[in-house]
Amino acid sequence: MSRSRFIGLVLTAVATSTGLTSFDAAAQGAPPAPPVQVAPPLAKRITNWDEFTGRFEASEQVEVRARVSGFIDSVHFPDGSLVQKGDLLFTIDQRPYKLAVDVARAEVARAKAQVELSQNEVDRAEGLTQNRTITARDVDQRRANLNSAVGSLQGAEANLKNAELNLEWTEVRAPLAGRISNRRVDPGNLIAGGQSGATLLTTIVAVSPIYFTFDVSEADFLRYSRMASLRSGSDKDAGVPVEVKLSDETKWGRRGKVNFVDNAVNARSATIRGRAVFDNKDQFLTPGVFGRLRFFAGEADALLVPDTVIASDQAHKIVLTVGPDNKVVPKSVELGPISEGLRVIRSGLTPEDKVIIGGNANPMVRPGVAVTPQPGEIKVATTN
Repeated sequence: MSRSRFIGLVLTAVATSTGLTSFDAAAQGAPPAPPVQVAPPLAKRITNWDEFTGRFEASEQVEVRARVSGFIDSVHFPDGSLVQKGDLLFTIDQRPYKLAVDVARAEVARAKAQVELSQNEVDRAEGLTQNRTITARDVDQRRANLNSAVGSLQGAEANLKNAELNLEWTEVRAPLAGRISNRRVDPGNLIAGGQSGATLLTTIVAVSPIYFTFDVSEADFLRYSRMASLRSGSDKDAGVPVEVKLSDETKWGRRGKVNFVDNAVNARSATIRGRAVFDNKDQFLTPGVFGRLRFFAGEADALLVPDTVIASDQAHKIVLTVGPDNKVVPKSVELGPISEGLRVIRSGLTPEDKVIIGGNANPMVRPGVAVTPQPGEIKVATTN
């Protein structure tokens, strides 16, 4: 073998060896398809609940004002305390009203004496009439005097009742049971009483039961009305059961009933006002506090997925799935409420879809990338 041919064979062997090594290296350096856990959406019949935002309101509320004028003599309640109906709140200086009662009683006594005198004169006149000692005209005059005295007595008694009533109104009492606000007037101040222009002394709100008001859209109102038309009359009278939770609560632990729906839809907002009533025995709920209310809106078959698999694509919500070629396929979905710890999917998925429920946090798992699917399962959240 010539030297030149030997060198050619050696170079060919080296080139072949180098090419194989490069191919193996390239094959070993290619990233494998990332593994993901997939499962079909959980098909389940769920209870639909509609939620609304509203505000608590007192079932009863009054402004405490005096019916008579005078100086505030004393205050009988701590600011912000609970009061019962009839509790004494304020005392107005009673001295001028007690004097008025004494004057009225004296006037009644005088009127009674006048009636007694007029009655005696009538009795005597009737006895003298038989002997013709007195004329019939004198008898009629005495009877008229008696009737006038009786009328004066009745007027005096009415004035006495009015004076006693004014004296009673010097003690301002709670017209209902509830929580009282702070006093607006301190002792020693002169206040105005009466039916108009009376001084505001304080306010009281009932604490149990308490109302929750909310607005319902016209479309929802029509839907609920048709649902209610399918129920019996006794169920309608019982009220629709509802639940409410506060802004810092995660569970729907407070239950009540709808007891009022307004008589007209607001033409501007296309909503109608509703009201639910709740027991507030622990007196925790306070008028003016916002909350979320929900009530039963029927049952339906739905697809559920974990809320963690929901992603955002600009203005849409998407769920990553695995297609027949094991590539990631995003699907735009319409979300519903949370049910048993899972998110309801109103549209966008089918029961046959393979939803990526694990491994989606890997940055390599993105639309169009091939993945290695592994079987998983979607389960509802367990409650203790």
